[in-house]
Amino acid sequence: MSGGIDYGNLMHRAMRGLINDVLMGVQQTGLPGDHHFFITFDTQHPDVELADWLSDRYPGEMTVVMQHWYEDLEVTEDGFAVTLNFGDAPERLYIPYDAIKTFVDPSVEFGLRFETHEEEDDEDDDEPTPPEGGPDEGPREPVKHDAEVVRLDSFRK
Repeated sequence: MSGGIDYGNLMHRAMRGLINDVLMGVQQTGLPGDHHFFITFDTQHPDVELADWLSDRYPGEMTVVMQHWYEDLEVTEDGFAVTLNFGDAPERLYIPYDAIKTFVDPSVEFGLRFETHEEEDDEDDDEPTPPEGGPDEGPREPVKHDAEVVRLDSFRK
């Protein structure tokens, strides 16, 4: 799609901006009413920071809940840090927005899901990946991302 509008990446950026705005508000005034968040993220993302025992226990992805007990929420342009309680063991986490897979606020039936073509290609691609070429190969196509609003039926009790 050379020279076209990359709606997928634009949507991802907008959705991450929305998460940033929401968390900035929570940082300033706390969680209003019954709002709370289920945040699923890639624990293998290179910029994620979490305790070794958590990354060992959740080697692919992890879902955290921000509701009753959280401390020291620090929101930046690239991600957020928060201290959460894991069985009476407070742990500090840093989660970059790029690592987030889903962001859900079940109190208002709102959710976002981030997907990549790379994940879809792995499932649907029966052809082997060609070997990488030499320096004359030219630039590689960037991984394209799709954005999707999550249906909350699966999160309901």
